[in-house]
Amino acid sequence: MTQYTLELPEVDLVYDVHGPLPTIDGRPPLLMIGQPMDASGFDAQVKLFGERTVVTYDPRGLGRSKRKDGGVTNEPQVQAEDLHALIEALGAGAVDMLASSGGAVTALALVTAHPHDVSTLVAHEPPIDCVLPDAEAAQRAREAYTRVYQEKGWGAGMAAFIAMTSWEGEITDEYLAQPAPDPAAFGFPTDDDGTRDDPLLSDRSWAVTLYRPDFEALKAAPTRIVVAVGEESMTVYTGRTALALAEKLGQQTTVFPSHHGGFMGGEFGYAGQPEAFAARLREVLDAG
Repeated sequence: MTQYTLELPEVDLVYDVHGPLPTIDGRPPLLMIGQPMDASGFDAQVKLFGERTVVTYDPRGLGRSKRKDGGVTNEPQVQAEDLHALIEALGAGAVDMLASSGGAVTALALVTAHPHDVSTLVAHEPPIDCVLPDAEAAQRAREAYTRVYQEKGWGAGMAAFIAMTSWEGEITDEYLAQPAPDPAAFGFPTDDDGTRDDPLLSDRSWAVTLYRPDFEALKAAPTRIVVAVGEESMTVYTGRTALALAEKLGQQTTVFPSHHGGFMGGEFGYAGQPEAFAARLREVLDAG
């Protein structure tokens, strides 16, 4: 693995190249991205793709990528331009891409703005409210866990976030009327460390979930778009957004093993099925 820093006007973007460039077999590099996760979240997958050149990166303001623009919010269109610059710096033409969660939203923005940057996009459970019939309720639920975070700190905010993202079916008045869960019940700290800059729990990433895709542009793009959903996620928020997005694009979702973090090992306490996930990803990419 070789680490590089791409110096852009607004950010020093750090990325890792695992394998040779140009690629030995002539296949596109496989770029793996998340949000608000940095490159470390893909460690398990990188190890399982030794036959391909894999690129991972830290989005602006996360991990090793230092912002120079003075901003703190995370906008998909802005990060899409970072990715466009990164792909150009690789000098290998269009890439294949596994994009998960907020990274999948950024990837949709990238394909919209630069449709020739990506050959195959596997968009894994992008959290986009507007495709849901209960979009307004979903935003109210997000405002609720953000409020808990602002009032009580990380542990309470994370417990409220998990309660929302594990709720099955549409967000209802019944859900919204529930009291905030006890963080201790989830094994989270009950004390408050005073920080309020978490990109997942604050309002800094609301632009991700409020993103409105240009469905016609996506359907017209030369990119092969595969909307992926975890088999355990079908009835919860990110599974429902994946299913609804695929319908908007006139396709069926492609089912992957495990859950929202199905590609991850156990190092983050949210273990998926990385080997089975990699096998499915390889199958999907090879089918293109």
